[in-house]
Amino acid sequence: MQFIETRGNDGQHPEKVSFSEAILSPISSFGGIYSPESLPDLGETFLKTHINSDYKTLARAVLTAFEIDIDADIIDSALALYDNFDDPTNPVPVVKVKDDLFVSELWHGPTRAFKDMALQPFGTVLSSIAQNRNEHYLILAATSGDTGPAALETFKNKANVQVACMYPDGGTSDVQRLQMVTEDAKNLKVIGVKGDFDDTQNALKHLLASKAFKDTLKEKNILLSAANSVNFGRIIFQTIYHIHSYLELVRQNAIQSGDKVYLNVPSGNFGNALGGYYAMKMGLPVEKILIASNNNNILTKLINTGAYDLRSASVIPTTSPAMDILKSSNIERIFFDLFGKERTKELMSQLDDEKYYQLNENELKQIQAIFSADFCDDDQGKEYIKQAFSTGYLMDPHTATCFKAYDTCREKPLKTIVYSTAEWTKFSPVIANALTGEVDAHDLDALKSIAKEANIKIPAIISGLFDKEITQKSIIEKDEIESEILSFL
Repeated sequence: MQFIETRGNDGQHPEKVSFSEAILSPISSFGGIYSPESLPDLGETFLKTHINSDYKTLARAVLTAFEIDIDADIIDSALALYDNFDDPTNPVPVVKVKDDLFVSELWHGPTRAFKDMALQPFGTVLSSIAQNRNEHYLILAATSGDTGPAALETFKNKANVQVACMYPDGGTSDVQRLQMVTEDAKNLKVIGVKGDFDDTQNALKHLLASKAFKDTLKEKNILLSAANSVNFGRIIFQTIYHIHSYLELVRQNAIQSGDKVYLNVPSGNFGNALGGYYAMKMGLPVEKILIASNNNNILTKLINTGAYDLRSASVIPTTSPAMDILKSSNIERIFFDLFGKERTKELMSQLDDEKYYQLNENELKQIQAIFSADFCDDDQGKEYIKQAFSTGYLMDPHTATCFKAYDTCREKPLKTIVYSTAEWTKFSPVIANALTGEVDAHDLDALKSIAKEANIKIPAIISGLFDKEITQKSIIEKDEIESEILSFL
């Protein structure tokens, strides 16, 4: 399978690239990204074939259908990392919470967040390609809280790879921060940035597109790539768990194969939703994809009005910080698929230059045929957490936003799959406040409070963070990012 450019070709880049080339160099002409030239058919026949397949078997079949140019032994090594999840036989449990609401728990990996689903295998794939080519890579990561720990975990001590991970100082939970700043592998650099996630993501995109920066790296015999979802190597693994979750409902006799469902996604950078969109296009029976946002509800406004307006917007800190994002990278791939490269380039350029664009009426209809959206404020989210706990389900504040969309966005009484993107341990002060009313609790105190209230244990991988040494101490201004990375190298 070939991958093509979302904004057309500038004469300086190849018009088509292989999967391995797309993940090694994820930025294309005019600052665009790569999307698959075509999609495989994973419809009724594929689903029936894999009704009893375990997760790794399903994943291998999806990757094979994409015809990616990665050796089978590398794929097997990458997928074997799912054996390190809580339950090697089922790394993504799908839990019934209501008669028509099921939660797909994507957080049973080493960093307790959904980014492990893609980044665990992705790290092995990229490092293996680099070793086979005898090339050395700098991997950039910008995180609102979950990509960072997962990227650092997957790439630590990997050969031919160094990682520079940027996070907004004060913009993550304590647990997320500790997962990053206690990493001590020599090939990892963690950088706290005085700003918000959009500042770190803008820096990442600028450096990926900067000829001067890449030339400087070239002098050190280093090439440049990224671990964010601008990289299709992330997205391809995120399509798999949507298919798995659907098959789980069939296995649980909640639906029959062929029945349509709603996919309900908490979304910031739109990678999770994009994986669902591709699964839907490949034949998964999906009625609609429900997009849940927090008070940074730029996606809700886009889907409901067609306007993407950042002219007077600034990031609002919320209790679901992984979604505190205004500029969602993967909207671009949706536009490219629906509207083509010329219109995508026009819209993305207008957003860069004017911080605004407006879809026309026909374009908005196309978007609304696939997506519905709502947002959930912090108080509403805590109420959903409390309600779910009262019926026996403990969830984090990002998952809670989906319960609002479940209430407001469904037009038909179909089964709904909510994607839970983080374990409760990652955002314990918010949950403790929702359950017990305690205010301003530190993470460790909140973890203990919730564990007592729910009669469960704090996972050792989380409780142990508070005793680890802080090894990554850099906190800088955003205009110092490039020099800080070069100093690390």
